[in-house]
Amino acid sequence: MPAVGPWVDPLLDSLIEFRRDVHAHPELSFQEHRTTERLLATLREAGLEPVQMASTGPGEGTGAWVDIGEGPLALGLRADIDALPVLEETGLDYASTTEGVCHACGHDIHTTVALGVALTLSKLHDAGKLAARVRVIFQPAEERMPGGAKAVIAQGILDEVPRVVALHCDPRIDAGKIGTRIGAITSAADTIKIELTGRGGHTSRPHLTEDLVFALSKVAIDVPAVLSRRVDVRSGVSVVWGQISGGSAPNAIPSAGYLAGTMRCLDAEAWEAAGDMLDTVVQQVAQPFGVDVKLEHVRGVPPVMNASAETELIEAAARAEIGAHAIVLTPQSMGGEDFAWMTQKVPGSMLRLGTRTPGGETYDLHRGDYTPDERAIGVGVRVMAAAAVRAAVETATGVIAE
Repeated sequence: MPAVGPWVDPLLDSLIEFRRDVHAHPELSFQEHRTTERLLATLREAGLEPVQMASTGPGEGTGAWVDIGEGPLALGLRADIDALPVLEETGLDYASTTEGVCHACGHDIHTTVALGVALTLSKLHDAGKLAARVRVIFQPAEERMPGGAKAVIAQGILDEVPRVVALHCDPRIDAGKIGTRIGAITSAADTIKIELTGRGGHTSRPHLTEDLVFALSKVAIDVPAVLSRRVDVRSGVSVVWGQISGGSAPNAIPSAGYLAGTMRCLDAEAWEAAGDMLDTVVQQVAQPFGVDVKLEHVRGVPPVMNASAETELIEAAARAEIGAHAIVLTPQSMGGEDFAWMTQKVPGSMLRLGTRTPGGETYDLHRGDYTPDERAIGVGVRVMAAAAVRAAVETATGVIAE
């Protein structure tokens, strides 16, 4: 099994330059035209033949994929390329030049790592050290529900892929390390919007009204409580409200009120069950107040379920490239990730890529000041490229690589 580190090291300066350029020019979901063009041009310069994704709406499509090597497909590797509508506050020399948009989730790192993997595998293939074919997928629109992963699947890009891996930056783990986990690593994530309407009136005579504010309060408190008793507590169903509004004066009961939040869950079956009963629970909680209920339940993504074989593939690659000490058990996240759609179609696994400078500040994702340690790029490329090489050997020989 060839070590990939010596093949990665000569690429690092150019990869960091590429990442800084992408970081300075962030693009929102399905608007990643410049990022896509840069990827296509860089891959073509390396002698590869990338394919641009078809359009999912008006205008030219964003996102791309490229195959490296020959023979049967051994592995798919996915990276998301879009940015967030967040104001950058890092003060970096290469900070976002697009007002109100930045790579606050580290997708510029993901994109750069995947590019580095493609370039590394190309060199290994030219040297006769890649035993089968690997597909690297640059996916648009992860930050937009239901997500660009569905476009990847709909366009058949995953059809021949037998297994798939991905990574996500983690600012709680030191650069130089990765986090892994078998089973659910992220949560299902739905959006819930509830509008209540009824007769308003004076607060001195609530019995002549439907008392919308009181009804909103009961829905806000009782719906999460009821769901937590109707669904297996081990599934981690969590309903949390982010918006509540109603009324404009302290002595006037309004005729309408609004409530919105998210429902998250770590178990796919429980996620389906909770979603199926949500409307009934909301109606039952609101019914005693005589209000009219309008529920909008937007299904988001299921949990990302890390398969054991693909997680072991990543861990074996990491042990060989960066050492067993650099692998940590990552906690489950209640955040959503549309890579989940891919792991529902084929076995897969997502690793957490440490981006915290050792001894430095711990940031959080989706923060405008998130500043990942760029040394994580080389770690990500080495681990993912080594996993691809191992998967290729396993495909070509039928033997699990040691």
